[in-house]
Amino acid sequence: MIEAMLYAALTLYGVAIAIALYRIIFGPSLPDRVIALDMIGVNLISAIAIISIVFGTRSFLDVILILGILAFISTIAFSKYIERGVIIDRKRND
Repeated sequence: MIEAMLYAALTLYGVAIAIALYRIIFGPSLPDRVIALDMIGVNLISAIAIISIVFGTRSFLDVILILGILAFISTIAFSKYIERGVIIDRKRND
């Protein structure tokens, strides 16, 4: 019973990722695309956690941690790009 629920959850996460991919491709604006990319990261982390439970191993937990850090940093970088137009600010020597 629990395995059936886990597989159903994996299927629903796959559907959510597909919907977010649609939003990235056909999104009306750049902020919508950034949020969809962040949503893919969160859903992928959740799906990997469920796969770790199904396989009964803890080896995927490091992958989850690294993917979470990368998703956070990429969301911050894209948001900064949308706000300012550049990712890395250069200091002026006046």
